[in-house]
Amino acid sequence: MKIVKTVSEVRQQVKEWKRAGLSVGLVPTMGFLHEGHKSLIERAAAENDKVVVSDFVNPTQFGAGEDLDSYPRDIERDAIICQDAGADLIFHPEADEMYKKGACTMVDMTGEITSELCGKTRPIHFRGVCTVVSKLFNIVCPDRAYFGQKDAQQLAVIKRMVCDLNFDIEIIGCPIIREEDGLAKSSRNTYLSDEERQAALVLSKAVILGKSMAESGEKDACKIVNEMKQLIEKEPMAKIDYVKAVNAETISPISEMNGSVLVAMAVYIGKTRLIDNFIYEC
Repeated sequence: MKIVKTVSEVRQQVKEWKRAGLSVGLVPTMGFLHEGHKSLIERAAAENDKVVVSDFVNPTQFGAGEDLDSYPRDIERDAIICQDAGADLIFHPEADEMYKKGACTMVDMTGEITSELCGKTRPIHFRGVCTVVSKLFNIVCPDRAYFGQKDAQQLAVIKRMVCDLNFDIEIIGCPIIREEDGLAKSSRNTYLSDEERQAALVLSKAVILGKSMAESGEKDACKIVNEMKQLIEKEPMAKIDYVKAVNAETISPISEMNGSVLVAMAVYIGKTRLIDNFIYEC
């Protein structure tokens, strides 16, 4: 496995693979990898001849006052995880390699798909995501790209972008990976104190509650959301950003549990913003 830092090195290697008739999978990450990322890499390795993992904390998706500078980074640890999971190449660029001096082109998306949920409180976030992912797609030219379902809105946005911009790439969504006690794996979990870590379990408890209500036949999405909110609000360390039910593809708000429904939440535990969700098909 190689670690490269320039666009030209990635392109040269991928061209060699393509000339040999090999398929290429891409796993975009911001590094500080955990079991969730590892599961994406393992699936990519199972479904492709070669796997590229991008390891890049993308500055354009962080707003003012967010945790860009403090976001955890550990490329040596990441390299061990990538190799164990079957990756062939890590693309680990500096910011000035991805965004050349004077760069003024961004990929933006309008409508509820980016203005609801995380887009409401992080208004520039998905513009940064779309820009960096489209750049990675153009650099790597993968056959398939792998994203976690924990970032369900991001997954919907990427699928829409691939459709709208005619990228010849298959987007694969992979299940949420959780700790033994139910907390969704996240690089930001490292911010939590022991007390906050225990309090954070309220997110997965709310997911279990909402999912059980839906599976028991409750069709009123508002009732499910309200019950989940009430559970979260019982935790003194939790502050709700949002809990909402939306169409899983368009991210449009819904009131009934019909079709493919995403019930998603963002909750602050102390200063740490965590997300979780479930999708219900009916």
